[in-house]
Amino acid sequence: MPFTYRSRYLTLETPHASLLFQAICERYEKQQAIVLTSNKAFADWGQVFAGDAIMASAALDRLLHRSTVINIRGQSYRLKEKRQAKAVKSPPELAAQTA
Repeated sequence: MPFTYRSRYLTLETPHASLLFQAICERYEKQQAIVLTSNKAFADWGQVFAGDAIMASAALDRLLHRSTVINIRGQSYRLKEKRQAKAVKSPPELAAQTA
């Protein structure tokens, strides 16, 4: 059964951090795939796991043991599109500014 959690960039509360850790452990033991995305560096995972650096370290140990890490660098597509939308103003906006 797939496990999905979207944190909205908040620290997990202790029960949620524990559930995520359990899900990672179960999938690791069964050698089931996990696809995980994060905007947090591995060093910052302690704060994500309810401030529990030991649990974060154990989760990372399991996640990274048989993994391929793809580190994507660059500008966020959402921010890029937002900046482009602000840079290109529609004709009614331009007319209102020049009047």
